[in-house]
Amino acid sequence: MSKKVQRITGKTGVIGIFGFPVEHSFSPVMHNAAFQAGGLDYVYVPFEVPPERLAEAVSAIRALKLRGVNVTIPHKERVVQYLDSLSEEARLIGAVNTIVRSGDELKGYNTDAAGFLRSLEEKKVAVQGANVLLLGAGGAARAVAVQLALAGARRVGIVVRNSGWSKAEGIAEIVAGHSCAKSTVALFENAQDLIAEKGNIIINCTPVGMHPNVMEMPPFKLDTIPADSVVCDLIYNPAETLFLKTAKARGLKTVSGSGMLLYQGTLAYELWTRQQAPVDIMRTALEEALQRC
Repeated sequence: MSKKVQRITGKTGVIGIFGFPVEHSFSPVMHNAAFQAGGLDYVYVPFEVPPERLAEAVSAIRALKLRGVNVTIPHKERVVQYLDSLSEEARLIGAVNTIVRSGDELKGYNTDAAGFLRSLEEKKVAVQGANVLLLGAGGAARAVAVQLALAGARRVGIVVRNSGWSKAEGIAEIVAGHSCAKSTVALFENAQDLIAEKGNIIINCTPVGMHPNVMEMPPFKLDTIPADSVVCDLIYNPAETLFLKTAKARGLKTVSGSGMLLYQGTLAYELWTRQQAPVDIMRTALEEALQRC
């Protein structure tokens, strides 16, 4: 049976995603399926925005009366300076992945971190009192660190190479200044010192292992961590990275990045439409798109 083709009119609301590159994004498939299922007259479009044109692109949200946009790599941090206001979590994280236009005012949100937390809740992973280890110190690591610390993690450790030490210290300062969690920085060769006897959540926040480099994984030893540890990867392509496959082979519970991708999308959908997101529709659209990779 052929799918119904959406009819675009002058009344159709436009939502998009700014990135560079952006052709790899799964967000258009997920959101357009949701709009169609909900009978909403919206369309979601990818916009390739080079870094030097970001300010113009943000101004165009107002000029073209877009309902809002998602923001992806490499713009999540730089876009902050062009917005009128930020949600509290976006201010703490220092990065935005969702913009909502209200009149001429643009407000930035970060649904990445809350989306990741929902993916953990769905897998029944307890964050309260957990010992969290983040591999990497980029924008994604900062977002997850803040969210999990606020959600009750006991300690947040950031594991990096030498080149990432200063960024990791910055994340540790944010965590210590806005939560009760302890925060520690370590190099990969000393990462085992941060492993607790129980309650470990280890999260790969680096791009190591992402398509097409699927035979790579972070230099973190999984063979000595406790059996109740949970291993996560923010990468969603492939759906199961070598890091997760290795963890699963050792009998450890794993969580892939597809859940974070899904739930950051559902949260953004709700900000734009003020309606409950059709989670099952969005999940199916995302899974089908990932299977086609």
